[in-house]
Amino acid sequence: MVCSCKKDLNLKTANRVYGIGDTRACQVVWKEGGWLSKLKIRVQNRLIRAEIARNCRFSSNWRQGEVPSGMSSTSKSRPLTYAAAGVDIDKKDAFTESLGSIMRRTHGPRVIDNPGGFAGLFRLDFNQRLFARNYKDPVLVACCDGVGTKVKLAAQLGIFDTVGIDLVAMNVNDLIVQGAEPLIFLDYIAVPQLDTKMLTDLVRGVAEGCKQSGCALLGGETANMPDVYGKDDFDMAGFCVGVVELKRAVNPKFVKPGDVVLGLASHGIHSNGYTLVRKIVEEAGLDLKSVYEELNVEVGRKKTKKSKNSHKRTLGEVLLTPTRIYAASVMKMLKNYTVKNVVTGMAHITGSGMEGNLCRALPPNCDAIVDTSSWPVLPVFNFLQKHGNVPEAEMRRVFNMGIGYCVIVRPAFAESVAATLKKSGESVYQIGKVVKGKGRVIEQSAGA
Repeated sequence: MVCSCKKDLNLKTANRVYGIGDTRACQVVWKEGGWLSKLKIRVQNRLIRAEIARNCRFSSNWRQGEVPSGMSSTSKSRPLTYAAAGVDIDKKDAFTESLGSIMRRTHGPRVIDNPGGFAGLFRLDFNQRLFARNYKDPVLVACCDGVGTKVKLAAQLGIFDTVGIDLVAMNVNDLIVQGAEPLIFLDYIAVPQLDTKMLTDLVRGVAEGCKQSGCALLGGETANMPDVYGKDDFDMAGFCVGVVELKRAVNPKFVKPGDVVLGLASHGIHSNGYTLVRKIVEEAGLDLKSVYEELNVEVGRKKTKKSKNSHKRTLGEVLLTPTRIYAASVMKMLKNYTVKNVVTGMAHITGSGMEGNLCRALPPNCDAIVDTSSWPVLPVFNFLQKHGNVPEAEMRRVFNMGIGYCVIVRPAFAESVAATLKKSGESVYQIGKVVKGKGRVIEQSAGA
């Protein structure tokens, strides 16, 4: 039998199955555009009801909206609404209105209030000198990114605020590579249905990421698409705009042999490689809600010690650790060196690892030699490698392995820049040097 949503349907009662062409089976009563029954059978998240009677042969040719042969229509189909189709406009409008206070916490004096506007307004400069930078040749810098399949893990655990921070981090960390100051952020969230708590947690996370980055959450879009996403699915994308003085924009042409590569520690996996992470968890039979002792350690350069924090994090909490946002530290460091061209290149270490990202900061006549023993590998990477039996080369090709951001500096300023970044709270390691070459990153271990 074919139901009103065009899906083959078997009707089950007790130990008997009634299907297409079953003469023992039944009569279905068509009423108000649906099948009425005492049995509830789920087909594509819809409840199809059928009442089992006797002496009726099903037809396999029924089409959507048709009254089957031999059955009578007892009433007309009910009127359809957008809400009945799965999109509740009133609920969406109420949710959007509730976000005002969350967004305003990220706003500074450059944001212009625009209630009811179709877009956000942001000043590039003031008549007064509140915007003290007063760019002479400002260039806008823009980027777009998402969180990847880390959203699947968030949905599985029901924890959503951390991936909001991730969304901002993945964009802002790319933006500052160009030497740009983050200005505004926009988000796009797509869901099958409006879960107000879940969406509020997501936006709170985005707002927290914006506060850490010093940029304004100027607006966004929540797309309610029940026909596109499954019950527990969702996706999100972010868009960031910043500004940089043209002559201060970072460019690979400034990198020279002899320059030093500094590595800034990551907080964990960040937001790349989660398809592999989830596969390791699945195939190794790991429990996301269990505590694994080897994950609950603090790693320092000289020693590894047990965490003093009394709370031991579960595997799921470790895997959902938000991406570190480097914007405040990097912007402060760049302001300290506005005269000399001290910082020659930067790179955000994401998917494709050190080799696939640091090379983007190099000119075609230079290589970067990176000492992989110069920083501690975070426990989460050793844990995943062990339980997934992942080759070392594959780990380094997929994950950041403990370094989330790189700064290339002139050798005479390496210690000074490292000290400035450490004062801002970063863990900094001198991980390599630039030599003549062909634009490659060569990873090797000095301790091997």
